[in-house]
Amino acid sequence: MYGKSIKKWRTDAKISQIQLSKATGIPQNTISWIESDEGIPNVNHCKILAEYYGITIDELIGKDFPAKNW
Repeated sequence: MYGKSIKKWRTDAKISQIQLSKATGIPQNTISWIESDEGIPNVNHCKILAEYYGITIDELIGKDFPAKNW
């Protein structure tokens, strides 16, 4: 569900899962699990990844906010 967006951030940064794992402390197999949409990443992993990329968690997971009509 969120894996494609999370993977895109990594590939856009031109780093491997192993490099990301070393930089963040998140195990490589967990990064692979997240990116393949085998499960939903936990909030702590999202926080770590968002901080690493210098973005918000919403940006990390590809959240779009529709225009409010109120």
